[in-house]
Amino acid sequence: MSSSRLKAILQAVFVTVLWASSWVLIKIALRNSLPAVTFAGLRYGLAWLCLAPFILFKREYRLELARLSRADWLRLGALGLVFYTLTQGSQFLGLAYLPATMLNLLLNLTPIVVGIAGIIFLNDHPTPMQWFGIGLTMVGVGLYFLPISLPQTQVTGIIVALVGVLANAGSSLLGRAINRSGTLSPLLVTFVSMGIGSSLLLVIGTTTQGFGSIAWKDWVIIIWLAVINTAFAFTLWNQTLRTLTAVSQV
Repeated sequence: MSSSRLKAILQAVFVTVLWASSWVLIKIALRNSLPAVTFAGLRYGLAWLCLAPFILFKREYRLELARLSRADWLRLGALGLVFYTLTQGSQFLGLAYLPATMLNLLLNLTPIVVGIAGIIFLNDHPTPMQWFGIGLTMVGVGLYFLPISLPQTQVTGIIVALVGVLANAGSSLLGRAINRSGTLSPLLVTFVSMGIGSSLLLVIGTTTQGFGSIAWKDWVIIIWLAVINTAFAFTLWNQTLRTLTAVSQV
């Protein structure tokens, strides 16, 4: 294994640990009656603001931003819609209906979709060990849910979560396609896509759910999630996408 691949794997594991801690923090804030979609929009909108100085005050990033073609804007806009608006919005909304463990298990179905679609669209072929891991995940999810007996609220949550699975798979494939070329810096990819996706989240959240009542403890959670688990973690994640295949990250 090359040193660059090992570094990318370690970075991906570190980001995964950060994101795993997000589930607990999000669930705590949702129990305080913070509207789910608005919560997601605030998290990613604040994270985008954290990234803005690094882009706008550095000449090389300003020049790179100015050089973006129409095709680049369309691809980054699509990534923002799928990765942030759909994927993150559905995950926050899913947590309003489901226990964090159940939602996380459902999202573990993502590698199945990514593994198949990655072969078709990206020519990324999972290794036999990766297929074994995917199969093991399917068995684990089956053991958790069988026999199926769920209240109506959880059925709604599962439907939302499955939308999130498809969106998450799509974002992994699209992110891999954009980042593996190495033509755009990971920070710029994160900045532009997050700006578009978080804006849509905020518009949808505030128009359909409002702001609710946000306590100071909720703001602490939002700020931590925005700065550490989002602005920092997503930039590092886009860096790993230059090396790892789509199925490796999910």
